[in-house]
This record gives sequence, structure tokens and C-alpha cells, in this order.
Amino acid sequence: MSDDRVAQTRGTLKAAKQEHVLTYFDQLDAAGKAALLDQVEAQDWPALAELVETYVKQAPPLTLPTSIEPAPYYPAQPTKALADKYSQARAHGEKLIREGKVAAFTVAGGQGTRLGWDGPKGTYPATPVHKKSLFQVFAEYLIKVQRKYNTVVPWYIMTSPLNDAPTRAYFEEQNYFGLVRSDVTFFPQGTIPSFSLDGKALLAAKGELATNPDGHGGSLRALSRSGAIDDMLRRGVEQISYFQVDNPLVKCIDPLFIGLHALDGAQMSSKMVTKAAPAEKVGNFVLADGRISVIEYSDLPKELEQKVHADGSPVFNAGSIAIHVIAVAFVKQLNAGRFGLPYHRAVKKVPHVDVKTGQAVEPKEPNAVKLETFVFDALPLCEKSIVLEVVRAEEFGPIKNAEGADSAVTSRELQSQRAVRWLAAAGVDVAAGATVELSPLTAIEPSDLKSMSTVIKPIGAGERVAI
Repeated sequence: MSDDRVAQTRGTLKAAKQEHVLTYFDQLDAAGKAALLDQVEAQDWPALAELVETYVKQAPPLTLPTSIEPAPYYPAQPTKALADKYSQARAHGEKLIREGKVAAFTVAGGQGTRLGWDGPKGTYPATPVHKKSLFQVFAEYLIKVQRKYNTVVPWYIMTSPLNDAPTRAYFEEQNYFGLVRSDVTFFPQGTIPSFSLDGKALLAAKGELATNPDGHGGSLRALSRSGAIDDMLRRGVEQISYFQVDNPLVKCIDPLFIGLHALDGAQMSSKMVTKAAPAEKVGNFVLADGRISVIEYSDLPKELEQKVHADGSPVFNAGSIAIHVIAVAFVKQLNAGRFGLPYHRAVKKVPHVDVKTGQAVEPKEPNAVKLETFVFDALPLCEKSIVLEVVRAEEFGPIKNAEGADSAVTSRELQSQRAVRWLAAAGVDVAAGATVELSPLTAIEPSDLKSMSTVIKPIGAGERVAI
């Protein structure tokens, strides 16, 4: 290891007022020194110094837009005036898919800890009968799309430093579920140092920075840094279908949504569900100073949250479900120069090493600031952005909690109920009380079942059937 490298790193840290990071450097072995230098050099310390002054030493005031109006959106069911446009949009979306211009992107950095699952969340058993993993559900969906449109849909999966190796190993064990290995790309999410309340980067160990993931907004930076965007450009991909790992009802590739987004010349577009109640804890799509934006439920002024129409429905009714289509060119633009998204501040408990004593500290109270970015903060940076309403029961059944709402139990119920609706619409007799699992390999939309309805036997009450 060169003395110049060490001296340069010390200089960078000193300029950022973070020279304490190397307090125990001389006590480390050669491998430990190299690992710490690698970790330090991976961070943009001049930019971090600015963030410390702006977000860490103080909580920036919440600044709401001057004008906040309900977001315009395309309805789930087209009006007569929109029928032709929806038809054109679906055809255009199918054309883009067929031409290989669409990629899938799954944000999958989480662990299954909250679900009592020891492993990456994507490996969690999600389906109602066979208990297929979330990753398997998405893989089968993409295989069906590729067969249906005679195309290739490359799949990019953002892991985290914690679950990257287990995720890759899982896909190897499962033989990539039949996908072509070279069409599946993994890369870890970026991290950012956790800071003490007075702005000092914390050490997790004498030779390791304490870090936290840089938020789902960091996925747009990781796409660029990992080389995924360059790979997309080589393949001719123009649009990215973005979804998070916890929702087995998601339409991984939706021709209508992709087509509306592309025909309107949007840079980043979103799906919404109608809020179940004015105070539902979801982000709110709004038109903020003329731009589509998301205001978190905790930040939307109470008088706007509670504003209702004559029938009692919320005026601000558009709830965010973290499903987007994003233009490759827009991601490239966000990463030109300094990354374009703002940061958010969270005060948390972070174990660390006291640099004065070298002793491990387990804080009893919140002692640190974690900074993260949110993907929806890219929306107001768009020149054009659209929102498409979807039916909650058709496309949103997340597995977030061990029990109660948004749990595996509620998600499996929703999956089975959707399967029953689709089968019934195709003319299959399904008795009440049946549990049905419909593989994406069989159908990713109701029309896929029309040709199969005559070969699917009636399903009796209490039966558990996978098709």
C-alpha cells in the first residue's frame, strides 16, 4: 500500500473534517487497512461535507410547495374519450416490449427479518399454495412476457451489501428459474456514512465506517454506477419498469402503462391506487407548483388530507404504490454531474466505536443521523410525468408485516381472490372457499386464460389448487 494513497486519503478526510475516521488505522493489518481505504475512497467526501452542514447538524425546515392540487391521472377504466388512446398505448407498449426496449428493475435490498425470515426478502415464500418465493413469481412473470412477445426482457436486481451474496447464491441454487443467466444482473445498493448528531462519521469498528443504505432513490444512482445503464444502452433498452420486491401482485411489465408513458413523452411515470381513507399512510400524488410530485402522508397539510368531495371521497385520493416506468435517458441525466435527488434525514440508534476510547457503544437513545434519498423525488425533476390509476385488488398485495395488514396472510388471500376472479371471467367454475394459485407462467392477465378455460376442471369448496 503506497504512502501516497494513505496521505491523499488523510487529506481528503481532513478537508471534510472527518480525519478521525483513520484514528485506528495504524493498528490494522494490511488487509484491514486496504479495506478501510477502499470504503473511504468510495464516498464523495466534499459532497458529504455539504450534507453534514445542511441535513445532519440541523434538521432542514419542511418547505411545502406554494400550490398543491390533486394530481391528474389516467383512470383505471378509460372513459369513452380515452378508449382509443388506451388502445393505441397498449399497442405501442407491446411494440416496445417486442422490440426489446423494456427492462425490468427490482429493488430488493431488504432482509426478511420483520417477517421472521432469515434471508433476503425476495426469497420469502409468498404464494398461497406452493409457497413460491417472491423472486420466483417475478421470474415466471418475465418468462411469460418473453414467450408471449417473443422477446428478451433483461432483469436488473438491486441487492444490498448485506444480501447480495445470498441473493446470487439463491438464483444459482434455483438455476435462475429457467431465465438466461446473462439476462439477469445483480448489483448492490449504495451506502452512505451514518453521522453523529454533531456531524462526525461513525465507525462500526476500528477499521470500518458505520454506513446505512442510501434509500430507494439511490437505486437510480446505483443503476449508473454499477454499469447497468450502460448495459441497457448496449441492448437498446429505452424504458425501465421499476418495482419493489415485496409485491407479488405487481405487473412486472405492463404494456398499457409503458405505452401511455412513452406516447406522452414522459421521463418517469407512476401507478396509483385510490386511497382507502383520507389519512391512509401512503404517499400522496399531487400537482405541486405545476409538477407531479409525491408528498408523504405525514407532510400533507391536515386541511388538504381531510378535504373531501360531496360523496365523502378524498380530494387528494391518489396513493403511491412505488411502481414506475422510467426512461433510461432520464436516469442518465440524473447522474450527469452530482446526483440530482435531495436527501431526507432520520435520527436513529447506531452502534459504534468511541474514537476516544476504542470501546464499543450500544446507544440507548437515538444518537445518529441516517441520510437517504427517495425515488419519487425524481418526479418533480421531470419535464413530463404521468400517473395511471390501477385497481388495488388487482395489482397491490404487498408483504411488509409479519401479521395484520400487508402481511403474508393478506397478500396470499389477495392472490387467491384475483386468481378466482380471472378464472370465473374465463368461464371456470370455482366454488366459494377454494384457495387458488395462478402461476404467471399460466396467465399474467385474464385474457391469457380464455384459451385454457375448457381444460381447467371446476374447483370445489375447500380445495387448494395451483394452476
